[in-house]
Amino acid sequence: MFVPHNVTLTSLEGSAYVRFSLLAVSSIFFLVDPFAALPTFLAVTEGQDHAKRLRTARKASLTAFVILTVFAIAGTYIFKLFGITLPAFEIAGGIILLLIGLDMLEAKRSPTQESSDETAEAARKDDVGIVPMGIPMLAGPGAITSVMVLVGQAHQSEGYWQMAAIFGAIAITAAICYLVLGSATRVANALGDTGIRILIRVMGLLLVALAVQYFVNGMVDLGVLSRPGLG
Repeated sequence: MFVPHNVTLTSLEGSAYVRFSLLAVSSIFFLVDPFAALPTFLAVTEGQDHAKRLRTARKASLTAFVILTVFAIAGTYIFKLFGITLPAFEIAGGIILLLIGLDMLEAKRSPTQESSDETAEAARKDDVGIVPMGIPMLAGPGAITSVMVLVGQAHQSEGYWQMAAIFGAIAITAAICYLVLGSATRVANALGDTGIRILIRVMGLLLVALAVQYFVNGMVDLGVLSRPGLG
């Protein structure tokens, strides 16, 4: 059956858009991981009524959205300012993501995202929505790194639609964060400690795979490895 050339190109572009969009949403969401932040959120908002918890969740989610959006916009300029190449950042990002993912496989919050000192400090603060819940607990080094790697890939292929996918992924992640944290008690009761641990482990497994892929992409871009089917 004859398929017009323009139809084939359109379908390929659509498929690439879907793949990149899924990559953006999954990598950003797994690193922000509002489910792993649930125990800390419940601890630092203990004694607050539902309305105040909602305000805290809104502040945390909005802070994460703003921080990640800023780095998405400034990512290219940061690369140029410090003379960092995309392959170098992909390899560094892969290592950071791997460390976080390995901790998640043990169903624990990675120190890369949240240290014990920050948790203790949060318990003493009256308003924890911006710091430390928004940053660094949600928008931590891992999430920022992932956003900047995605931005580098988008600019490398001159895909403006990819930038739209990244901004969309950030917005979707922030919205889910608000829904999860805003209903923290109900979500925690529904999942239970076991359910939350299982969910974190599954996300950790996927994150480890993503970290390895980032590392491999960096090695391929440097010419150390050949692309599958070309070597």
